[in-house]
Amino acid sequence: MISLYRPQATNVLRFLFLGLSTLALPSRAQVEMHVPAGLARLQAVEGEEVVLPVWYTLSGEVSSSQPWELPIVMWFLEQEGKDLNQVLAYINGVTSSKSGASLLYPMPSRNVSLLLQGLQEKDSGSYKCSVNVQDGQGIPRGHNSKTLELNVLVPPAPPSCHLLGVPRVGTNMTLSCQSPRSKPAAQYQWEKLSPSPQVFFAPVLDAIRGSLRLTNLSSSMSGLYVCRARNEVGSAQCNVTLEVSTEPGAAVVAGAVVGTLVGLGLLAGLVLLYQRRGKAVEEPANDIKEDAIAPRTLPWPKGSDTISKNGTLSSVTSARALQPPHGPPRPGALTPMPSLSSQAQPSPTVPRTDGAHPQPISTCPGGVSSCALSRMGAVPVMLPAQSQAGSLV
Repeated sequence: MISLYRPQATNVLRFLFLGLSTLALPSRAQVEMHVPAGLARLQAVEGEEVVLPVWYTLSGEVSSSQPWELPIVMWFLEQEGKDLNQVLAYINGVTSSKSGASLLYPMPSRNVSLLLQGLQEKDSGSYKCSVNVQDGQGIPRGHNSKTLELNVLVPPAPPSCHLLGVPRVGTNMTLSCQSPRSKPAAQYQWEKLSPSPQVFFAPVLDAIRGSLRLTNLSSSMSGLYVCRARNEVGSAQCNVTLEVSTEPGAAVVAGAVVGTLVGLGLLAGLVLLYQRRGKAVEEPANDIKEDAIAPRTLPWPKGSDTISKNGTLSSVTSARALQPPHGPPRPGALTPMPSLSSQAQPSPTVPRTDGAHPQPISTCPGGVSSCALSRMGAVPVMLPAQSQAGSLV
């Protein structure tokens, strides 16, 4: 009986233990995700491969896996400004992934590390691993996730070197160097190899833009110049040959010709200006020119006498008035004469015996008025008068 009893008791205890573990463990299971210390942020080089290490455990368990475990593993890529992108999925024993992505270990396994091959710069971003553990009946028993950062670096692409300017003695030139792709941005260094090695530094060198400034060129600056572009993960270079010429350029010759012509033109203009000014000085200042405009005649009053500037009387008569009269003058008529006095005198009058008022004597002989003379074309003429000193005014 003992021999029969002991196997039965053992089988019963084993059955009870398995049943309790099967019922208890899933109810207490909690998925915990793990990442090695210092590997939450990874950097890789474009064109190479990288492993994103992640594994999970169930809390309270010692063994690596349970027969009832059916994990569902999914990897996602999250990039700023873009939708969530699925990289890999393992569901019901079937794996689907994009090109270059795979699980590092065959499933089922609690190590769900992701392997990325043939990296490109666009693969940079946040990678999220999600694990959902189910039992044999498809009932979820635990879920958790973990995120890792990946930054794909790009070595500098081969740069291009150029000469900016005319390589001639005495002029200035700039050597440029630029790489089309680099992450992070490349730093540039210029170096002269032949005939005598030389390394350049700021301020003639711009390490960010890749330019080298050469001033006041000389023949000794000719040679082979090399530009190197470097960043954290690689370098590239290009070179250019500088040959400094001693012959004057076409622009210099043209400038000299133009300057000479301009100088000759200015000299000829100065000579002509000097000659014209000399002729103008030789001409008399008061020379009467043929095309000069005659002075305007002043209006004269009907009377024959006006007061001159120095106070003397000037007799104004027309050309016809100066001619001798055609007939004898009337008795008692007097001809006005200029006075030598400095004060104006009234015109002489003819005395009358009948007591009537005296009448002024007409200044126009023959009874012709000044208005009639003007209509006939007579021109008033001013005759000089004598001053008290006897001089003409």
